[in-house]
Amino acid sequence: MMKKQRYWYMLLIFLLAVGIIAGCSDSSTNESTEDDNEQAEAEETTEEDPFVLGDEPLEITMFGNYDWYTMPGWGDDQATEWIKENKGVDITAIDGGGNAEQRLTTMIAGGDLPDFIWTDRGPDVERLREGGALVPLDPYLDKYTNLRDWFGEEGINMLRSDDGKLYQFPNWYNSSPFGNAGYVVNKGIYEELGSPALETTEDLYAYLQLVKENYPDVIPFETGLDGQGINVLYSAFAEGESPANINNVAVPQGDQLTSIFTDENYVDSLKYASQLFRERLITQDALTQDQDMVIEKVTTGEIAVFASASPTDHARTGHYTLQEENPDGGYFMIWPIHEPGLDENEIYPGSYNMMGWNVSVITKGAEDPEKVFAFLDWLTGPEGQSSLIFGPEGKYWDGFDGEGFPQFTDAYHEDPEGLAKIEEDTANFQWNGNSNFLDTAKANFEATLPEDQRNWTTHWQSTITWDTQYDATQYLNINPLPESEEGIIQQRIGEIFEEARAEAIYAQSDEEVEEIMTTAEEAAQGVGYQQLLDFQTEKWQENLTILSAE
Repeated sequence: MMKKQRYWYMLLIFLLAVGIIAGCSDSSTNESTEDDNEQAEAEETTEEDPFVLGDEPLEITMFGNYDWYTMPGWGDDQATEWIKENKGVDITAIDGGGNAEQRLTTMIAGGDLPDFIWTDRGPDVERLREGGALVPLDPYLDKYTNLRDWFGEEGINMLRSDDGKLYQFPNWYNSSPFGNAGYVVNKGIYEELGSPALETTEDLYAYLQLVKENYPDVIPFETGLDGQGINVLYSAFAEGESPANINNVAVPQGDQLTSIFTDENYVDSLKYASQLFRERLITQDALTQDQDMVIEKVTTGEIAVFASASPTDHARTGHYTLQEENPDGGYFMIWPIHEPGLDENEIYPGSYNMMGWNVSVITKGAEDPEKVFAFLDWLTGPEGQSSLIFGPEGKYWDGFDGEGFPQFTDAYHEDPEGLAKIEEDTANFQWNGNSNFLDTAKANFEATLPEDQRNWTTHWQSTITWDTQYDATQYLNINPLPESEEGIIQQRIGEIFEEARAEAIYAQSDEEVEEIMTTAEEAAQGVGYQQLLDFQTEKWQENLTILSAE
């Protein structure tokens, strides 16, 4: 963490230094001159006819600002091959070589930025913007309208920087609820045990005990990576809240964000999880297991209940695998568990935000930024999304219906393996996915099929998960820059939180859980927790003002 902070600190100094040197000849008028130039360019852009993909070849360079990211060859799969041949677009990636930060620093130092960068929104983008490396996107929004049509003004305004301009093109955004957090149940075990009620925390506890007694080789409650299922359990104790509070390490009370360590609902959820752990009703490696371990247990049916931020990812495969052994087996989802006395319709095991995941930013290294935006806007629109996710028009889809969604062919549900292969091949080209378009298209089609022919994930999304995810858009962009005073405090608070959470899970009694959280609260306040909460509250209230203005 400290290495990343130093990197960005030096990067910011470099970017600012470049700006200072460039403007030293007339520093008093440099800012106004730049604004004048941008305004003139915007007016010129508006007057020109829109650029149409395919009218001329378009070569674009991109950089994925992640150590793990390596772009496959553009044109090596059937979807991008079609885009390359029919739209004239060729994408060349600059590889990070396993150290994206260092590679980006080298490009900045050499004045050789790619046309666009795919990166996390927030501090990463703001540092590049402050250094004068990014192109504002506002001049293009009226000429190329897919982003505005599908994302909307409310979302665009939430992504604007402090200077009022838009620099970020969002990925996997949505204006409707989405997400997969919740509880998956092993159908075979559940029915063999008499299909008991699974609605309240008391029901769940009784059922897990029943599983332990009758299936000693089965894990009663699986939590997924990093104990995600423990976070999901928090939602059972709080109406109108979600694990987003855990991510923020703050809980809303009135118009203030307050300490999570003193939040009664959070403490109660840890007491419950700790009891499950002590009684071996929950996976004993909840905080240490890796992805492969989770996949193995879920796909082989060695679990009775599985809760996580997205249990459908593995349960879908597990469901079809178990059904091959027993057509009546597999997995199903249940309405979120709640503490007795709470309203089951106010329980949210997961959260979503309209901004989705990460963003693309166009740099001043782009020879023609408008054409780059035109491509990104096309890619996020109906034809771009359909071609990238479902393959070239003709096999799995054929034209669009009256609402602008793809008309799927019989092959769409008759050949799920081939369809999955296309999406898998293009996963690392999905820089500005449009969840609003894709989720609606899939759901509309699935609704026309008999239940036994519907995609397992889509079925449970449309019947349970999308209705039980919390809209956490209001909490976006409330975190400080890592090198700021509040940012350093936040890092310390995060360390205190993670340590306290782990200790609470391993606690031997409810009283010990309370003592651990009391100690954590004292430690957090000692390093400036209230200062951080005040900072986050101010940002949160600004978000609420923006959202209420729409």
